[in-house]
Amino acid sequence: MIDLDALRANPKAYEKAVKDKFLDVSVKDFLKLDEDRKEKLVRVEEMRAKKNEVSKKIPTLKGAEKEKMLAEMKTFSDDLKTEETALNSIEENWKAMQLDLPQIPLDSVPVGKDDESNEEVKKVGDLPKFKFDPKDHVTLGEKLDILDIPRGVKMAGARSYVLKGDGARLEMAVLQFSLDKLREKGWTQFTPPYMATYDCFMGTGFFPGVDQENIYALGGQANKDDPIESDNLYMVGTSEVTVASYHSGEVLKEEDLPLRYAGYSPCFRREAGTYGKDTKGLYRIHQFQKIEQVVLCKADQEEGLKMFNEILSNAEDVMQALELPYRIVTNSTGDMGKGKIFMQDIETWMPSRDSYGETHSCSYLGDYQARRLNIKYEDADGNKKFVHTLNSTCIATPRILIPILEIYQNEDGTITVPKVLRDYMGGQKKIG
Repeated sequence: MIDLDALRANPKAYEKAVKDKFLDVSVKDFLKLDEDRKEKLVRVEEMRAKKNEVSKKIPTLKGAEKEKMLAEMKTFSDDLKTEETALNSIEENWKAMQLDLPQIPLDSVPVGKDDESNEEVKKVGDLPKFKFDPKDHVTLGEKLDILDIPRGVKMAGARSYVLKGDGARLEMAVLQFSLDKLREKGWTQFTPPYMATYDCFMGTGFFPGVDQENIYALGGQANKDDPIESDNLYMVGTSEVTVASYHSGEVLKEEDLPLRYAGYSPCFRREAGTYGKDTKGLYRIHQFQKIEQVVLCKADQEEGLKMFNEILSNAEDVMQALELPYRIVTNSTGDMGKGKIFMQDIETWMPSRDSYGETHSCSYLGDYQARRLNIKYEDADGNKKFVHTLNSTCIATPRILIPILEIYQNEDGTITVPKVLRDYMGGQKKIG
């Protein structure tokens, strides 16, 4: 949700944002609806005031005069109900349309329809050079008996998998290492709910919109004799949904900002619209684990961008400790979502793809989520302002296991455990 006063003052900037983000919403239509609502609201309030005034006068009247006034008021009340119904309809559309309006991206954001227009801004690490024919992570994992995709598919359908033995241990080592890195920097760890209400998804900007089709909705108890009813809950695709909603409806203290939260959760995505894409291996799956950084800070863009650099650096610190080559790209307007002001991805080198693959995303949303979630803070002058929010992947697995397994593979089929993970695996240096 955006600042409507800013939209009314500068509609052309928002029209450009709609165009650049390739969104199907009309700023002109919204402003027309906004004006209609204002006029209708004035009309309804005037009629309500008149009704109250006459209602107070009627008890003082008698006889024919009173009967005439009562008859007139009945007609007037019917007219008022018609106007109120019209106002309610306008306000429903007005509120719904607000949810589709975008934030204005920074001027530095490249304009483009999708990730093909993203711009590389940084590259770190040397690409691996093998003296043998390297294997992909599926072949390596199956040979070492640490990855079982066929049985995962048997249990849960396509895009499912099982990590077992040292594969499961490696995953937990990566996650715990990343959490420890954030804890050392003073971040507060969260284990939030893995399911959330519609309001949480709406508040964080996932509902309504294209992201909605990728969210699993929960039904009721699976009983063959009874119909399944909706629980009105949805499985999170990132702990951003629940961690960012933690302070919804609250007024925070300025001195407590910024708040730095590290949310760990299993995540679930339907991957709708990706039929036939990345079907092999662990790149695009329905269930994964992720540590998400969520920040609430003051309503100041300079501070927001400072926090952006901090959370991106936290992710880079983990990548550099794992000694994985990666690059950073700035996402284009069409690849960043309607609520985002600025977004960058970390893409890690994956030998089997012979390219970089996205493993992290880092986003700055200004007050977009705070307005929807109603999260404010009180400044030193007693003014209440909406906080700004940011989020970034610190690590997500098993996707990050793709470069770890493939880059750290040895000619004999074993995997060298990255040095920083060995203490988390009981000193183990190799898998296999």
